[in-house]
Amino acid sequence: MRSNRATMRAGVSMAATLPMIAGALALGIPAAHAADTPGRDALAGTKPAWATAKADKGATPDSSKVSARVYLAGRNASGLAAYAKAVSDPSSALYGKYLSAAQVQQRFGATTAQVSAVKSWLKSAGLKITGTTQHYVTVSGDVAAVEKAFSTSLHNYAKGSKTYRAPSKTASAPDSLSGAVLTVTGLDNAPHKANHDDTLPGPAAVFKNSGPFSSYYGSNIASTLPSAYGQKIPYAIEGYTGKQLRAAYGAGKYTGKGVRVAITDAYASPTIAFDAATYAKNHGDAGWKTSQLKQVLPSDYTHTGADECDASGWYGEETLDVEAVHAVAPDANVTYVGAASCMDDDLLDSLSKIVDSHLADIVSNSWGDIEANQTPDLAAAYDQVFQLGAVEGIGFYFSSGDNGDEVANTKVKQVDTPANSAWVTAVGGTSLAVGKGDKYLWETGWGTEKAALSADGKSWTAFPGAFTSGAGGGTSKTVNEPFYQKGVVPDALAKANSATGNRVVPDISAIADPNTGFKVGQTQTQSDGSESYSEYRIGGTSLASPVIAAVQALAQEARGGKAIGFANPSIYAKYGTKVYHDVTDKPTGTDLAVARVDFANGFDATNGLLTSVRSLGKDSSLSAVKGYDDVTGVGTPANGYVESFASPKGHH
Repeated sequence: MRSNRATMRAGVSMAATLPMIAGALALGIPAAHAADTPGRDALAGTKPAWATAKADKGATPDSSKVSARVYLAGRNASGLAAYAKAVSDPSSALYGKYLSAAQVQQRFGATTAQVSAVKSWLKSAGLKITGTTQHYVTVSGDVAAVEKAFSTSLHNYAKGSKTYRAPSKTASAPDSLSGAVLTVTGLDNAPHKANHDDTLPGPAAVFKNSGPFSSYYGSNIASTLPSAYGQKIPYAIEGYTGKQLRAAYGAGKYTGKGVRVAITDAYASPTIAFDAATYAKNHGDAGWKTSQLKQVLPSDYTHTGADECDASGWYGEETLDVEAVHAVAPDANVTYVGAASCMDDDLLDSLSKIVDSHLADIVSNSWGDIEANQTPDLAAAYDQVFQLGAVEGIGFYFSSGDNGDEVANTKVKQVDTPANSAWVTAVGGTSLAVGKGDKYLWETGWGTEKAALSADGKSWTAFPGAFTSGAGGGTSKTVNEPFYQKGVVPDALAKANSATGNRVVPDISAIADPNTGFKVGQTQTQSDGSESYSEYRIGGTSLASPVIAAVQALAQEARGGKAIGFANPSIYAKYGTKVYHDVTDKPTGTDLAVARVDFANGFDATNGLLTSVRSLGKDSSLSAVKGYDDVTGVGTPANGYVESFASPKGHH
């Protein structure tokens, strides 16, 4: 599986979908259980759903080469999950009793004996050990050696118009290893190819917004344009600043001082330090202090091409994440941890680096993929990292996606991953109205329908138009309902896919709609080929995630610097109190929309202007309603939210 950014520029999603594997098992640490062969433990989820008898093209040649990653389960996988839950739950006696990275490794990591046993099993099958970390062993070898090691045969299967290798039955490990192996990835070689659906150039080429704009919501009414929903509508926001967002989400006097926030994305913008400093200066944010922004980067990068991960397209993502965190929490220390590529193994390595060296207490992640592309083996590897983090007091925040219920994008109603993990905080999105004097007015769920101005300029064509983008949300098909959602999430959502209940996304939300978006500044390639700094408005749940991470940094400062850790039990414990804005789709009692004018070519008026109306609160089949909903979760932070973390037990 390859992961995608979740940014929205000009209302166009930069997320792409990947032809990957559907996983039908309950996600989480797969229990070791009997395989087809006596004396073996099955590694659940290693046979992809597309490897069917009908698609079978016969055995993969024995001489073909395979590279794989064998993840280690550690010495007490069930104990790890139990401790991660207890330490995160305000009603538990162990709440906040975090362990250091060294203690975690000592208590839950794989033992030297386990690592040796795993290596000697792999070697005895004829595989070459190419690397070892505290989380996995990498191997390479020919098909015959892989088949011997994992007691399965590798066949070629038709998948769409192509053919790929995959195990013909679930892989397994010897039961003499006593469950030391968590899972194995790399036995199948399904494609890792991005399909971008941008209609505008990525951030590598310049992008600029045309005016007219509103500086705050409603400051500039489009009086010469047709009405929408029976009233004249305002022009889209030019781009909110940190001052406006801090006021909207109750920052008060807190600045995130002494709190460490990490950001993960793929690759690294070569101009991030200059861009972030210029942006802060332009918008009245505190200047960056020496060593306040650090980067932890791999020694080399892979899959950089435009047809694979589109490396330069990730620069804008990093820029947004860094500038948004600093705008809301100007004194927080920010560590950017770039992955070698947009592939899962590399993103997992970035997350593991944060946990292994405890680089931060709060981690913002603005990337993901559709749940159908998640496989149980990878889900187990991700959940293990999230649980190790929870035990250390590290919380992971993931954007919920930019395609609403995903039907328009994939024809199937589904949520995004890793936001679907029961061990992360999934951040949904809103359209935000901040008025004159930085006053919070209201929010709707983020969901956009777009209609163009008619040729004669007197009406909107086929108003309100088609759905373009919106906050990801809904009910997981694979993850069971976590304890903290019980009693808060309505049964109609929790039990949409099974009688026993599943994880519902998101947990909390913040500004995401690019029509009420945030301004960022980035060095871009201008139309004449030169490179220079310029600014543009941006949105997506890629914005919501760093904004919530920054608000959590303020909350951690408010509790004297003590880590909040995995925040969901605390977030749900405060449900229904005044510390949240309860977001609904018609906060003023009527449908809402803004007018937007764009450059046809994305940067100047040479090719003309495009005028459109963008309706708010129209998120595919998802709705923001009173109480918990699958667009905005429990709501957005209000005055008092930041301070509510100061009492160590939270609210009950």
